[in-house]
Amino acid sequence: MTFTATNPTIATPFALPLRSMAERKDGEGGGRDGEGGLLTETKTRTQRPPLYKVLLLNDDYTPMEFVVHVLERFFGLSHAQAFEIMLTVHKKGLAVVGVFSFEVAETKVAQVMDFARRHQHPLQCTMEKE
Repeated sequence: MTFTATNPTIATPFALPLRSMAERKDGEGGGRDGEGGLLTETKTRTQRPPLYKVLLLNDDYTPMEFVVHVLERFFGLSHAQAFEIMLTVHKKGLAVVGVFSFEVAETKVAQVMDFARRHQHPLQCTMEKE
């Protein structure tokens, strides 16, 4: 397929001749001494963000049912899962509720703390780097 420009005011995309890397002058193509050069592509690996554990702490005043409700509402746990974690908090003093990126963990801690305060419970929720 050949294109020719019959009207000098209309530019065609094939108006300039193409040259190979070997035909280019030194410095034009990035090669050495007129040789063809290879372009190397560097691949960068993105690091995974650090993860944070969200912990629920035991106290002597927050009702167990309230803790189960918090676990179901803010962490999407089933009733059985929430009940198990609540018992772990009650018996061991604390439990890991989940592991999240910094922003998600921070948001969950704030939500739990705000909800507990609004319901006048001293429930404590914290986060720490995994």
